[in-house]
Amino acid sequence: MNPKELLGLLTLERLDSNLFRGTNQDIGAVAVFGGQVLGQALIAAGETVEGREAHSMHGYFLRPGDKTVPIIYDVERVRDGGSFTTRRVVAIQRGEPIFIISVSFQKAEEGYSHQSQMPDNVPAPEDLPCESDLRMAMAETLPEERRAFFTSVRPVEMRPIYPDDLWSKSDRPAEQGFWIRVNTPVPDSPILHRALLAYTSDFYLMGTALRPHGERFSSEGMQAASLDHAMWFHRDFRMDEWVLYMMESTSASGSRGLNFGKFYKRDGTLVASCTQEGLIRRPRTQAK
Repeated sequence: MNPKELLGLLTLERLDSNLFRGTNQDIGAVAVFGGQVLGQALIAAGETVEGREAHSMHGYFLRPGDKTVPIIYDVERVRDGGSFTTRRVVAIQRGEPIFIISVSFQKAEEGYSHQSQMPDNVPAPEDLPCESDLRMAMAETLPEERRAFFTSVRPVEMRPIYPDDLWSKSDRPAEQGFWIRVNTPVPDSPILHRALLAYTSDFYLMGTALRPHGERFSSEGMQAASLDHAMWFHRDFRMDEWVLYMMESTSASGSRGLNFGKFYKRDGTLVASCTQEGLIRRPRTQAK
């Protein structure tokens, strides 16, 4: 899939005033990519709101999505208030919900402003290798069932700021980072740029919790799945310009890993934050 096809993926068919249908992208994973469902659900919610921008979204993954079946997005207009608008979206396949999300929109307001600072001494994206080239170079070393996922062409350009550590099997700190962008002009639509960021936020985030344990998703027999995902949009940004995505994991327990992400423009402006808890079950050969 190329970047222009990604924009098409986030263009939903309107079936009724609150009902939308989306197609699927196959990135080589067993099920529908979670970032796709996040982005499409946000777009569906935004189609029912005027004059306000999404500032937060909180979703739960309930069932694996079937790549061969279109997804229906049913939007509930929960509330239209004086400053805030709330929408609830259910993603449905074969009559069953696979994902639910609540999205809040706000009328533009002025107020207090502060932010956490972007890390110092981060290499510029122009000085870093493309993540796709690194994936292709190591594909032959992977178990066969993992190869399709790692060799798929992805529509978002990612450049790891720690390229030597990307798939290392030795213990590493529970943190990683990427420069990200969609390498094609994107229309001036704030909800579309937010949906593209939501889509991209699902790449690598959950794997941050595996890094201190010397494991990666490429490990044979590793079972992993997103359980929930939340995002907060703080300031405007563009996804056709470089954004720094910094990730960290604060805890892993009970076969679950908790991960956080922050997104910065090149000038250091914090534009969004996210968090995700994921299921991470060790390979059966290691299970105790």
